[in-house]
Amino acid sequence: MTFDFNPMLATAGAFTGVLVGLTGVGGGSVMTPILLLIFGTAPMAAVGTDLWFAAFTKIAATKVHSARGLIDWQVVRRLWLGSLPASAATMWWLSTYPVDAHSTEWVKGAIAMAILVTATAMLFQEQLHELGRRLRIGDAETFKALQPFMTVACGATLGFLVTLTSIGAGALGVVFLAYLYPLRLTSSRLIATDIVHAIPLAMFAGMGHLVAGHVDLNLLGNLLIGSLPGVVVGALLSSKLPQVVLRRTLSAILVFIGVKLLHAAG
Repeated sequence: MTFDFNPMLATAGAFTGVLVGLTGVGGGSVMTPILLLIFGTAPMAAVGTDLWFAAFTKIAATKVHSARGLIDWQVVRRLWLGSLPASAATMWWLSTYPVDAHSTEWVKGAIAMAILVTATAMLFQEQLHELGRRLRIGDAETFKALQPFMTVACGATLGFLVTLTSIGAGALGVVFLAYLYPLRLTSSRLIATDIVHAIPLAMFAGMGHLVAGHVDLNLLGNLLIGSLPGVVVGALLSSKLPQVVLRRTLSAILVFIGVKLLHAAG
């Protein structure tokens, strides 16, 4: 297999990599629609390739965050307990009822809806964080008793969405954690913990798509050429830039992308 360098793909990878490093968001919610709308990639190939793109990109960011001691490993393990079995079940479903040329439109629709849900969740992250903070302070014992179960349930939701659409591990993961751990996780720890959780999930789901033939290795290589340096830059800047402004700007972009993709699917 020969490798064909594509500067446009590398640039798209760099842009997305910076977003992932800055906010923990973008591996799926930005890259997948870029592949669909700009590069005309087939839906399942976009999902499968993007899962590996997100995994390798976030590995690069993890080294920066780990060096700063920002990862909450107990929370990560709880998320994995839900997300990995859910990913396996979803991959089994996709292999039992494979997507063919006649059913790709519903996949595009599912990706569009996942993007819109992600954008909405990001817009209300501050309110959900405040709600979680009030509940955590007002009834600490009950809230802390429910945290492990709710974290596993959130992980299962992410496992299903990520395997089906490659979207959710970043944005929705951050929103879930902001509500569930309002006092424990600072903004930087939130991003770092969410990124680390997403890596095995993306690789686990990505392996299933690789076996199914949904991964374009040439496409993946081009994207990683741009994203690996981009994500390191973003991770280094993540603690220096206003997360609220970044999140709202990204939410607006995702709403536009989601509507555009929904229109294209329908």
